Amino acid sequence: MNNGEVIKKRIETLRKEIETHDYRYYVLAQPEVDDQTYDALYKELVRLETENPEFYDSNSPTQNVGAKILDTFVRVEHSVPMLSLDNTYNEEDIFDWSERVRKLIPGKAFKYCVELKIDGVSFAARYVAGKLERGISRGNGTAGEDITEHLKQVKGLPKTLKSPIDIEVRGEVYIPNEVFAEVNRVREENGLEVFANPRNSTAGTLRQLNTLEVKKRGLRCFVYSIVNPEAYGLESQSGMLNWLEEQGFSVEDHFRQLDFIPEVIDFWTNWTFKRHDLPFDVDGLVVKVDEFAHHEELGQTSHSPRWMIAFKFPAEQKETTLESLTWSVGRTGVITPVAHFTPIQLAGTTVKNANLHNMDNIKEKDIRIKDTVIVEKAGEIIPQVVRIVSERRNGSEIEIVMPESCPVCGGEIGKLKAEEVAVRCLNPQCPAKIKRSLETFVSRDAMNIEGMGEKIIDQLVEENMISDISDIYHLKEERLIPLPRMGQKSANNLVREIEKSKRNQLHALLTGFGIPNVGKKTAKELAIHFRTLKKIMSSGSQELIEVDGVGEEMASAVVRFFASQQVKRIVERLAQSGVNMEEVVEEKKATLAGMRFVITGTLEKMTRNEIKVLIESEGGTVTGSISKKTDYLVCGTDAGSKYDKALKAGVKIITEEEFMELLG
Repeated sequence: MNNGEVIKKRIETLRKEIETHDYRYYVLAQPEVDDQTYDALYKELVRLETENPEFYDSNSPTQNVGAKILDTFVRVEHSVPMLSLDNTYNEEDIFDWSERVRKLIPGKAFKYCVELKIDGVSFAARYVAGKLERGISRGNGTAGEDITEHLKQVKGLPKTLKSPIDIEVRGEVYIPNEVFAEVNRVREENGLEVFANPRNSTAGTLRQLNTLEVKKRGLRCFVYSIVNPEAYGLESQSGMLNWLEEQGFSVEDHFRQLDFIPEVIDFWTNWTFKRHDLPFDVDGLVVKVDEFAHHEELGQTSHSPRWMIAFKFPAEQKETTLESLTWSVGRTGVITPVAHFTPIQLAGTTVKNANLHNMDNIKEKDIRIKDTVIVEKAGEIIPQVVRIVSERRNGSEIEIVMPESCPVCGGEIGKLKAEEVAVRCLNPQCPAKIKRSLETFVSRDAMNIEGMGEKIIDQLVEENMISDISDIYHLKEERLIPLPRMGQKSANNLVREIEKSKRNQLHALLTGFGIPNVGKKTAKELAIHFRTLKKIMSSGSQELIEVDGVGEEMASAVVRFFASQQVKRIVERLAQSGVNMEEVVEEKKATLAGMRFVITGTLEKMTRNEIKVLIESEGGTVTGSISKKTDYLVCGTDAGSKYDKALKAGVKIITEEEFMELLG
């Protein structure tokens, strides 16, 4: 074997290894190697492909770096139309639909496959010989646009299948709620229009010609159907979903096979309340006749199949009165209108405030003080005013006007760029900007300095005791004691907390800096990758882009941030104060080392994510599906298909309490 053949074989081996690791990480949530090992494999592949361009393959794992900038979107015809669904919002309509189905297939028994309806953006993906060849947006249902390069950035959609088959799948791209909240936070901080909900954010991302933006947004997907599934020996929707997962696709695993409509209604009722526990948006169920043999018999109308229907959740919106409005100034100077309501209960929490974002939003919705407004939670997280109830107006409403100067310092206000929607305070010494910067630094996600809340920070700034984050580490107990409501004990506790924060990991410090576009997840990735702040500060954009989740815009923001002489001075003072500037990757604890867990159902004491974090912190692994290698299924109430699979596979099923006993 000559040298070229050796290199080609090594490249092919690396591609298969990385694809396997991606599948285990993103689909099964069952990684076999640590990040350092994965990064080493990835970098070796990048190097070999760069040095040997003759072995280029568009489906290589390295081609998902999001570097492609498209000139335009290309129209693509769908092989089979992507039809809309009929909707229903009540029990009576779902019974009527069932009766229509039974009349069309009289005397035949059939089952229902019930799935959560992801509130995302539909797509089709074609594979040839197991390789992703074409991705297509839904468009008008008959034709869409080529989004192949976009889908290559979406987690949960493999570029290479386990079997070299020709197949077309359909699914839904979505953005996790936490990521959506972070995207909007960054957009608002940078003076950009925020997205109304996760679906809009997803749709907007898939309309970007620069696919680097898709990678940065952290989109994920679920696949739920195959074109011509009978060709693969599949007989039912529920069976197909299990088969899709085996092929490497990400499948939303709360689906159930049910026999009767009352069971479907119970499932719908339960999820009407439980949907807020999910990390992504769902707006209802999709109820399908499970057996494919009945689908052709039932047929379709001009716009929707007769064998399935969307059973929507009632819109969780509440009516309240906008009592007053205040203007908030963020750490970048963005001036934000904040509405204050008569308190209401929404999605399980009390809501009394909502960000109105900017004057453009206020004018577009014609919002006024004393208006009756409709409020909902975008992505089940962020309260927002959907609209006003104009018929309730009585003439007492007060028009909202932008202040002529900064509401905090009285300084000049304006826009940094003409295309911005945000108006900012332009005074660099504005106390509000300093306070918000300090609040970010001491927050739980950052340096976590307990006792240094908003009121204490206000006092410290107003007394000219601190003017930037480095001043925190020069506070003395004797200077704190005279502050109102402080006293010796509180001062002593605060100084102790400040001292303790010096030992925090580098990622906490990076989060606390509040670098534009950099949230806590990216801060952690940067810290783990570079290990020291010195290396981050000396790195250029190209080195930073190598970090997962860091794009060109974010890399530029990091470079600009650390190029500031003021920032350099602050970093130097922090170092002199003894603040840790390194990241130490700790070894996992061995309590659950080597054990593999699957979680299903609704837990009482912890969320799924909390129990997942706990398992991983103890050396265990959480996977998305049952297999012979699964050690335990942690089972809550309303368990889905995983419970049945665990029984068949002989996997030990334990309750939440039994899991805690296992931990000791």
